[in-house]
Amino acid sequence: MQPFPGDQIQLPRNMIENSMFEEEPDVVDLAKEPCLHPLEPDEVEYEPRSSRLLVRGLGEHEMDDDEEDYESSAKLLGLSFMNRSSSLRNNMSVYRQSSNGSCSLPSTKTMVVFTVILVIAVALLMVIYLLPKCTFTKEGCHKKNHTIELIYPLATNGKLFPWAKIRLPSDVVPLHYDLVLQPNLTTLKFSGSVKIVVNIIHVTWKIVLHSSGLNITKATITSAGGHQEKPAEFLEYPLHDQIAVMAPEALLVGQNYTVNIAYSSNLSDTYYGFYKISYKDENSKQRWFAATQFEPVAARSAFPCFDEPAFKATFFIKIKRDEKLATMSNMPKKATTPVTDGIVQDEFFVSLKMSTYLVAFVVADLKNISRETNESLVSVYAIPQHINQVEYALNTSVKLLEFYQKYFLINYPLEKLDLVAIPDFQSGAMENWGLITFRESALLFDSHTSTARDKKSVTAVIAHELAHQWFGNLVTMEWWNDLWLNEGFATFMEYFAMEEIFPELHSDEDFLDLIFKAMMKDSLNSSHPVSSAVQSSEQIEEMFDALSYIKITNGTLDVKKLMKTWIVQKGFPLVTVVRKGKIISVKQEKYLYLMEPENWTPDASYLWHIPLTYITSSCNFTHCTNAYLLDQKSAIIELPEEVEWIKFNVDMNGYYIVHYGEDWKTLIDLLKKNHTALSPKDRANLINNIFNLAGLGKESLEKAFELIDYLNKESSTAPLTQALFQLSLIYNLLEKKGEQQLAARLMHRIERLLGEKIDQQSWTDDGVLSQRELRSTLLAFACTHDIRNCRTTASEMFEKWVNSNGTMSLPSDVMKAIFTAGAKSSDGWDFLLKMYSSSVSEAEKSKMIEALASTEDVRKLIWLMQNSLEGEVIRTQELSHIIATVSQSLPGYLLAWDFVKENWEKLTRKFHLGSYTIQNIISWSTSQFATKAHLIEVKSFFESKSEQSSQLHSVKEAIDTIQLNIQWMERNLAMLQELL
Repeated sequence: MQPFPGDQIQLPRNMIENSMFEEEPDVVDLAKEPCLHPLEPDEVEYEPRSSRLLVRGLGEHEMDDDEEDYESSAKLLGLSFMNRSSSLRNNMSVYRQSSNGSCSLPSTKTMVVFTVILVIAVALLMVIYLLPKCTFTKEGCHKKNHTIELIYPLATNGKLFPWAKIRLPSDVVPLHYDLVLQPNLTTLKFSGSVKIVVNIIHVTWKIVLHSSGLNITKATITSAGGHQEKPAEFLEYPLHDQIAVMAPEALLVGQNYTVNIAYSSNLSDTYYGFYKISYKDENSKQRWFAATQFEPVAARSAFPCFDEPAFKATFFIKIKRDEKLATMSNMPKKATTPVTDGIVQDEFFVSLKMSTYLVAFVVADLKNISRETNESLVSVYAIPQHINQVEYALNTSVKLLEFYQKYFLINYPLEKLDLVAIPDFQSGAMENWGLITFRESALLFDSHTSTARDKKSVTAVIAHELAHQWFGNLVTMEWWNDLWLNEGFATFMEYFAMEEIFPELHSDEDFLDLIFKAMMKDSLNSSHPVSSAVQSSEQIEEMFDALSYIKITNGTLDVKKLMKTWIVQKGFPLVTVVRKGKIISVKQEKYLYLMEPENWTPDASYLWHIPLTYITSSCNFTHCTNAYLLDQKSAIIELPEEVEWIKFNVDMNGYYIVHYGEDWKTLIDLLKKNHTALSPKDRANLINNIFNLAGLGKESLEKAFELIDYLNKESSTAPLTQALFQLSLIYNLLEKKGEQQLAARLMHRIERLLGEKIDQQSWTDDGVLSQRELRSTLLAFACTHDIRNCRTTASEMFEKWVNSNGTMSLPSDVMKAIFTAGAKSSDGWDFLLKMYSSSVSEAEKSKMIEALASTEDVRKLIWLMQNSLEGEVIRTQELSHIIATVSQSLPGYLLAWDFVKENWEKLTRKFHLGSYTIQNIISWSTSQFATKAHLIEVKSFFESKSEQSSQLHSVKEAIDTIQLNIQWMERNLAMLQELL
C-alpha cells in the first residue's frame, strides 16, 4: 500500500479497531472448571518459528534457522534481504491435570502459588516456556508428576474461550472460501455467508479464526464428502477479534471440513473493512459508494476468516446488488443472474491463492475506460463526473505493466487489472490483487489543473501498486514484522521503473528527498529496526511507516552478511572522514541525537557493513566512482595520489551521514568556486549532512550557513529544495519560540540568497518538468513568507480569477501560490471555499485546501478542522493534511494541538490507533514545540490516555522531536543571534 504523497505530508496506511487492546482479558483457572475439550500440544507449549516467505502462496517448506531465512528472502529480492524471527506473546499459564487426564481441584498451597504467579507475570512466562514438554491427547497428559494449569480467557457468553494467543493456532489451515455478500446502500448494512474449506494439521476440537463486529447467526461444520451440515457451537472473544467454532466431534488430521457461517453487520463508518462513502453526483445529489480496505487486519470485519498473511487460500465471491449499480472484485466477472425485483447477483471467477488482506470488492455507480495488453484487460474506473481525468492513469498503467512483466520475467497472472478512484479514501492507494483502489488525487490527472508534481505523484503511486502485484501479492511475507519486504521492494521498484520509463520526470530527486526524511525519523532514539517483532493491531499498523518503505540498500557484495547489519539494527551510521595526504581514515559510529539520560541508548555494539562510495578531484565523473566496504569500526583507504578534495556517499546512494571534519572548509570552497564539480544530488547531500551535524553538535551552525552561501548560483531543484527545508525548520522554531525579530532576520538572509532566483520565475507553466517544479517551490515559499513582490502578483491574479467567477484558467504550477495569497483576505477565503465545493478537479481541490488552511483567521482554522472531521463540506480524508498545514503557522500551531487533544477519541475511532493518519496527526501537531512546558504537556496528555496510546512509536517520536527542538535551541540560539 502507498501512503498518500503530498507536498508537506505523507498520508496514510491503515487499519484496526482502536478498542481491541484497551483491557486485559478475563481469565479463569481451568482447574476450577469442568473439562470442556481436550487440550492440544500447541495450547501447552510454544516454540517460535522464524519468519519465512510464502512463494506464490505455497509455503510448504519450513525454515529451521535464521540463516535459511535470510537466504529465502535474499533470493526473492535479488538482494539478500534478511528476515527476523517474530517473537510472539505467550498468553498462557499452566493447566493442572491428574495422571489419568481428569480435572481435579487444586490444593490450598497450589492456589497460593498460583496467585503469586499471576502477580509476577514475567516469571510466569519464563516458567511456562521452561516447563517439560507434555503432549495432551483425548486421554490426557501422558507425563506424570507434572502439575500444569492453563489460563484461558472468557468468551462473551461466559464460557471458556479455547485460545489465549493473538496469533491463530496452526492446527487448521484454510484452503478455499465461498463468500456471498449483499450490501444495501439504502440501509447501509450488509449480510453475508461464508463457507470455508479447511484442512486439519493436528487433531483438534476447535476451529479458531477471526471475526470483528459481525453479528453471527449460525455456524455449521460439514465433513469431507459429507452432505449433512452439523450445527456447531461458536464462541466469541472480541478482545482478539477471534471466534471459535467448536466441533461436535474430533477433527481428524489430513481431513478437509467445511465451516459455514452466516452473519450481518453495518457498513463501516471508518476507512477500514467494508465501508461506506458519501459523495455528490453531477446534480449535487448525495450518493453512496461501498468499498473495502482490508490491509492489514480488517478483512475480519467483512467476513469471518483466517486473517493473517500466511493463511493463503482461493476465493469464490458472489455479490448481490441493486441492478442500477455495478460491482467489482479481484477476479473478472463470470456471470450475473437475477435474484428478486431490482436485485441481481454478480459471480466472479475463483481467485488464485492469496492472503485475506488482498481481497477486495466495490459496489458503486462507476464509469471506466479500458485497454488490453499481454492478454490482460487494464481498466481505470471513476465516478461519472471524473471519467475525463483517467486517461493518463490508463496510459501509465499499461506502460508499467508491460515493463514489470519484462523485468520480472513473470507475466501478470490475472486476466484483468482494475484501478479504481475512491471518493473518500484514507491511504494513497491499496494493492488489492487485480483491483487496486486509489484516493482520487492519487489516480486522476487533469491537464488543466494538475501540476508537474501532480503528474509525478500519480505516476509514482501507480508504479508502487503495480510492483506489489508481484512482490506482495504473488510473493508475500509470512507475518507483518517483515512488511519491509513488501513495501521496501515496491518503493525501490517504483523509482526504478519511473527512471526507466519516464526519465523526464526526474524521480531520482524525489527518492533523495524521501531518504532525507526517513533518516530524520531513523535518527531518533525511538526508531525501530526495519524488521521488528509485532503482535497487536496497533503495532502492525505502525509498521506502515517511512522506514518500512524507504530503508533499503544497493550492492553487489556479500549482501547476505551486509543486509543482516541493516535490517536488525535501528538507526544508521555516521562516518567520519579524516584526510592526510593520500591516506583517508574512516570510522563509523551510530548516528544518534543525544537525549536526556533516561532516553539515551548506548551505541558501542552497533556495527554496520557500509558500502562506501567516493569521488575525488582527480576524477569526479560517475564512471570514476570508487567503492570500499567498511565492515569494521575504522579503516584506512590509501589513494593512488594526493587530491584536492574527496566526497563520500556519491549521489547519496548510501544510507549514512558523512562528517568531513577539517575538510568541510575544502568542500565549502569548492561550492563557492565551482559548484558544478559535484552533481546536484551530491550538493543536496552536503547541505543535508552539515545541517544535521550542526543539530548533533558535531559541527558549527556557522559553517552550515557558510556552505549555503553559494546558493545564489544554484539552479537545480534538489539542493535548493533541501536548503529551503533546513532553513524552514529553523525559521519555524524561532517563530514559535517567540523570536520573531530573529526569524525575520533569517528570512532576510534567505531573500538575499534566493531573491534573484525568485524574481526570475515566470507565472506560467512553461519549461521542462524540473524547471516547473522549482518554480512551484520557490513561488509558494515566497508568497507564504511575503518575499519580493510574490504576494502582490499572486493577489492580482487571484482577483482576476474571482472576477471571472472562477472560470479563468490559472497556470497549474503557480495555482497554490495564487490561492494562498488570495486566502489571506476574508472574502478571498470565502470565495475559495465556495469554489472548493463545486470543483471537480481533485488536483485543484488539494491546492485549495492547503490555501484555506494557511489563513491567519483562527475562527476559520477551527471551523476547517472541525468540518473536515465531520466530513460535511470537506472530506475527512483531508484532515491530516489540514492539521499539518495549520500547525506550521504561528496563529495555528497551538490550535492544531488543542484540536487533537479535544477530539482524540473521535480521531482514533475514525482513523484507528496506530494508523498512518494518526501517526501524521501526532507528528505534525507537536512538531513545532520547543519548550519544556510543551514537552510535559504532550507527555501528560498521552499518559492520561490508554497504555496503547502512550506506547505508540509515533508518540515516542513526537516526544523525542520536542526534546531535540529544545536541545537545538539551547545549543544554537546564541550562535544564530551572532550570525544573523
